[in-house]
Amino acid sequence: MAEVAQEQKKISAWRALGMALGNRKTGFMLLFGFASGLPFALFLGTLFAWLTEAEVDLETMGIFSLIGLAYAFQFLWSPLIDKVDLPLLRKLGKRKQWIVPMQLLLGTILVTMALLEPRTQLGMFSLLAGIGAFASATQDIAINAWRIDVADEVATIDILSTVYQMGYRLSSLVGGALGLIIAARIGWPQTYMMMGGILLFVGFVGLWAPNAIGSAEASEGDEQVRALRKAGELAPAVRNRALLAVGLLWAVAIGAVLAFMIMSMTYAPEDRPNPTEFTVTWGPWIIVATIILPALIAGWLAGQKKRGKNLLSADAPPATGGSYALDHLYRALVLPLVEFVGRMGWSLVLILAVVLTYRICDAIWGTFAYPFYLGELEYTNDDVAFASKFFGVGAIIAGLALGGLMLTTIGRMATLLIGGILAALTNLLYADMALGGANMQAFSDAVGFTYLIEQVPGIGDAELAKLTITIAFENLAIGIAGAAYIAWLSSIVSKKFSAVQYALLSSLTLLVGTLGRGALGEMIENQGYYDVFILTTWIGLAAAVLVTIEWWRESRSSKAAAGIVAPEAAESVAKS
Repeated sequence: MAEVAQEQKKISAWRALGMALGNRKTGFMLLFGFASGLPFALFLGTLFAWLTEAEVDLETMGIFSLIGLAYAFQFLWSPLIDKVDLPLLRKLGKRKQWIVPMQLLLGTILVTMALLEPRTQLGMFSLLAGIGAFASATQDIAINAWRIDVADEVATIDILSTVYQMGYRLSSLVGGALGLIIAARIGWPQTYMMMGGILLFVGFVGLWAPNAIGSAEASEGDEQVRALRKAGELAPAVRNRALLAVGLLWAVAIGAVLAFMIMSMTYAPEDRPNPTEFTVTWGPWIIVATIILPALIAGWLAGQKKRGKNLLSADAPPATGGSYALDHLYRALVLPLVEFVGRMGWSLVLILAVVLTYRICDAIWGTFAYPFYLGELEYTNDDVAFASKFFGVGAIIAGLALGGLMLTTIGRMATLLIGGILAALTNLLYADMALGGANMQAFSDAVGFTYLIEQVPGIGDAELAKLTITIAFENLAIGIAGAAYIAWLSSIVSKKFSAVQYALLSSLTLLVGTLGRGALGEMIENQGYYDVFILTTWIGLAAAVLVTIEWWRESRSSKAAAGIVAPEAAESVAKS
C-alpha cells in the first residue's frame, strides 16, 4: 500500500510539473528571462568586442564598464517600481507598466547604437549605453517582482524561477558567443540592429503577459498608506523620524554613486576616479548606509510596534498635504524593510548569512576565470570559447532543468542544500586543474569523454577534454544551485513589497562579489590558484551548513513544506 501511495505521489508530481510548464505564465517568464539577460550580455560583454574592433582605447573602455554599477545598485531606485504609476501606462498592470516600456526603450537604444560610429560618435554612444544599462536594471527589478507576484499553485515560484534562469542563460549565449559569430559575418552594427529588433518584439509581445496580482489601478498602495493612521499603528512623529534617517542615508549613497559616475564621464583621463577603488572604498559604506542601518532602524520600529510603544491609541485623521506625501514616502522606502524585518525577526541574521555566502564564489570567480584558463593553464581562445560558451552553457541549462525537476519532486530547501554542496565541491575539480589536472584527465579518459572531444575538428584533444568536463561539472552544479537560490530568494519576500525586498537581497550578492574580487586577486598573486580553490570550497561548504540551519528553521515554521508543488492543489486549479 505504501509503495502504491508513493507511486501515486510521483505521478502527481510529474503531472503538476507538466501543468506548470504548460502554463501561460511560464512561457512569458521564459521570454522575460531572455529579455533580462540579453541587454546585460550586450552592454557588459560583446560591446567591448565592438569597441576593440573600432580601435577605442582601453581607458575609454574602462569608463564603459561603469554602466555595470546600474545592476549592482539597482535597489536604490527599486521603491519607485513598487510605488510609482506611470502616466498613460498604469492600465497595463503594476509590473507591466515598467517592463514593456523598458523593453521597447532598450530595443530602440540598441537600434540607435547600430546607426552610430563608436570612434567618431563616442559621446552619444556612451550616453545611450548608460541609459540602456539603467533601463535594463529597471526592467530586471520589475521582472523579478512580476515573477513573485504571478506565482501560484500551478505556476509555482520554483518553476518560474527555473524558467527565468533558463531564459537568462540562453540570452547570454545569443548575446555573447552567437553575437560574436554573427558580427564576424555581417558586422557589429547589423548585429546590434538585430538584437534591438528582438527586444522590440519581446516588448510588443509582453503586452499580452498576465498581470501581476493587484494592478496599478487597484490602489493597494493607497490602502496601505491609509492603514498607517489606524489605531495600533506607529505614531506619525516616530515614522517621520525614521523616514528622515533612512532618506538621508539613501540620499548620501545615491549622491556618492552619481558623483562618481559624473566625475568618471566628465573629468580628464588622468583625473578620473578608479572604479575598483571606488567599489572597494565606498561599496561597504553604501551597503551600510542603504541596507544595514535601515534594517536596524526597521528592526527598532518593528520592536516598538510589537511591544506596544509609540502607537496610535485611536484612528488619526486622514493625512493631507505634506503629511500625505510623507506617509507615501514611508510606505515606499521604510515600510518594506519594517515588514521584512518584523516578519523574519532574528532569523534575518541567518538569511543574510546565506545570501552573503551561497553565491559569493560564483560572483567573485567570474573575473578570474579567463586569466586562469588562458594564463595559468595556457589554453587558447578557441579552447575556452568551446568549453565555456558552447558546451558550458549547455551544461548550465541542463543543470537548471535538473534543478527545476528537483524543486518539484524533493522541495526547495533540499535542492538548495544539494546544489550548494555540489557547487562547493566543484572547486576541488579546479584545484586539481591548478595542479595539472591528472585526476580530471583520468576521469575523462575512463568515461570516454576524451574520445568524444577528440572528434571535434581543429581543436579537439585530451587537454581540451579535461577543461571541458571540469567546466561542465561546475556549470551543472551552478544550474542546480542557481535555480534553487532564485526560487528560495523569491519565496521569502512579501508580494506587497516584492520589488524593493528582492532587489535589496539580490544586490547584496553582486556587491559582496564585487568587493571580494580585490582580496581574491591578491590571494592569487601571493599563494596561487590552488589555495584559492581550497578556500572557496570551504566557503561553499559553510554556506551549505547555513542552508541546513535555515532548512531546520523553516521546518519548525508553518511553511515546513514550502517549495514542493502540491499536485492536488494544482489539479483543482486546472479543473476549475
